[in-house]
Amino acid sequence: MSVEHYENFPVASILLPARLRPAVHAIYAFARSADDIADEGDALPSERLAALQSYEAELECITAGAAPALPVFRRLAQVIRGHALPLQPFHDLLSAFRQDVVTTRYATFDELLDYCRRSADPVGRLMLHLYEAVDARALEEADAICTALQLINFWQDVAIDWRKERVYLPQEDLARFGVAEDQIAKGIVDDAWRSLMSFELARARTLMQSGAGLPLRLPGRIGWELRLIVQGGLRIIERIEQADHDVFRRRPVLGTRDWLVLLWRASRMGAGR
Repeated sequence: MSVEHYENFPVASILLPARLRPAVHAIYAFARSADDIADEGDALPSERLAALQSYEAELECITAGAAPALPVFRRLAQVIRGHALPLQPFHDLLSAFRQDVVTTRYATFDELLDYCRRSADPVGRLMLHLYEAVDARALEEADAICTALQLINFWQDVAIDWRKERVYLPQEDLARFGVAEDQIAKGIVDDAWRSLMSFELARARTLMQSGAGLPLRLPGRIGWELRLIVQGGLRIIERIEQADHDVFRRRPVLGTRDWLVLLWRASRMGAGR
């Protein structure tokens, strides 16, 4: 499910129509470069925030109809105008990247969902606009899928995020299940950890399933793309469960056999409806 730095983005998918690939690549280049500003290298937080603010200024140039200075935004401006894309998803993504610079803990699940609303959901919304498949129900279901993918990625990458001094598990949930951050640091998998992870995985699974009707209503390639995305997210959950919720010794990923399972399950989606 991963695509280099920026997960949950279907860049260069074999199911992506050729006519949309330049647009997806332009959006991806914007998202990945902004993500790298927030997350890569050894720049100071103030320097990262200043660089992200310059990205906001470039978006404002596009809004005003002026020519952006950076090449990545000149390509993006053509895509936004050519496909009549809304600007708010791009602003939301930048808001999330700025938050990555200054926020390393989330007190409540609601706070984490608000972050996902800006870090993940804009991607699905932009894809719906590219496919000209936007309506209220589709947006709601796309948000559910994207938020679920983001949450699954968090639970998959607990150890990786810890090394970046970040904890996405809500503090209220750590307290509820009696898991201290020191346990994450040591990679201790006990009954308390398993209960916590089971709880979080159930949340992600429920969200994913709530959006699973969307690919069944969308025709052609986008429907199949989304079927595989939904099944891929659910399969990662299964992989974590099969590892007895141990995400410290080996990061759960999808292998060749998993993709055969995904194709079968994708083809069977909605069979009982």
